[in-house]
Amino acid sequence: MRARSVTKISRGSWTAVGVGVAVVAGLVAVGAVSGEEPRSVTSATTSTTTPSTTLATSTSASPMPAPTMQQVSRGPSTMSATAADSSLAKLQTLAVKGRAPKTGYSREQFGQAWTDDVTVADGHNGCDTRNDILRRDLTSLTMKPGSHGCAVQTGTLNDPYTNSTIAFQRGASTSSAVQIDHVVALSDAWQKGAQQLSAMERRNLANDPRNLQATDGSANQQKGDGDAATWLPSNKSYRCVYVSRQVDVKAVYRLWVTRAEKDAMTHILTGCGATPVETSEPSETATRTATPVPTTPAPTATRPPATQTPMYVAPPQDDRVSAYYKNCSAARAAGAAPLYRGQPGYRSALDRDGDGVACE
Repeated sequence: MRARSVTKISRGSWTAVGVGVAVVAGLVAVGAVSGEEPRSVTSATTSTTTPSTTLATSTSASPMPAPTMQQVSRGPSTMSATAADSSLAKLQTLAVKGRAPKTGYSREQFGQAWTDDVTVADGHNGCDTRNDILRRDLTSLTMKPGSHGCAVQTGTLNDPYTNSTIAFQRGASTSSAVQIDHVVALSDAWQKGAQQLSAMERRNLANDPRNLQATDGSANQQKGDGDAATWLPSNKSYRCVYVSRQVDVKAVYRLWVTRAEKDAMTHILTGCGATPVETSEPSETATRTATPVPTTPAPTATRPPATQTPMYVAPPQDDRVSAYYKNCSAARAAGAAPLYRGQPGYRSALDRDGDGVACE
């Protein structure tokens, strides 16, 4: 009885093994028919994930690691008064200077476009920066087969710059519908301090998720290298966040702003609820009018007309003595000249200019 029992158990074990082999063979066959790696079946289940969802990865060995999906969030689409206050306070810490010459600028000054060789978030994750941002900002994603979860094939962008919805599809004639904007344009950064940054810092600036935003291609082209004084998103409700992001980037990378740019940023942030602050940095107008103008003019001395001769005080005379001088020669001969009005011997006939002094 024992031997017979052992035989049944043995047969059952072999049957289980046979079923397992058949299942494995079936999975291999499916992979061969689809022409994709087995891990692509797993990634297909994430084709509708949102940008905040971590992509599933296979436990099998892979020559390229799956993306870590640790991107810095682009932040909210609206701003509270408290956040606007904070951003306005940070704006006051930025230097205000004129725009430096564009001499020496080229895109290559900021490294190879969309390089993964950076030390900011998503650096060295095995995917290029453009696809990192597409995965962050688009929804309803499908991934390109064989890209190990890096390259976005299709998706939907709710564009904060234009407040429009854009369908993205990878392709030579379609990919440009969604472009990646440098919130602080690289040319603008070059003219406002980036020339003094190291090569690695400039590479980081060009690939920092804080400075990148997927947006409508035509809006990105329209912006060019404009700053807040020359270009703002057409979606007014996003301008507060947009300007705040520019302030953050310029603070991190020690870039300055122009006077017009700072004024524009201040106007936007105060319009979002920030309390206006008094800056210690004097404007050009304030410098020219540093001396206050008194509200009440200081009293000035009254000057006599140019033709008027000061009145002379007649020397004391003996009123009892009367005199008459036929002419000034007689007065001079008597030693009485000059004669002052009120003195004995003074007559208006002798005072030719009427100034009160005769026979001068």
